[in-house]
Amino acid sequence: MDKIRFMGAKEIGDRLGVGRSRAHAITRDRDFPQPYQTLAMGSIWDERDVEAWIKEHRPERAEDPESD
Repeated sequence: MDKIRFMGAKEIGDRLGVGRSRAHAITRDRDFPQPYQTLAMGSIWDERDVEAWIKEHRPERAEDPESD
């Protein structure tokens, strides 16, 4: 059974190579996945949802499965 891994806006920004304000703007876009949960510290996303979005919308940033 795979563990669910989560990402916050900071991790999403790091993953996309953008700053905090741009990461927040991206996560509020209507085509970005809905957060897994919203906590007092902010929203968190399932990493699998974020990676699927990256693969579709930012293919140049998609991880190469061969690099694992």
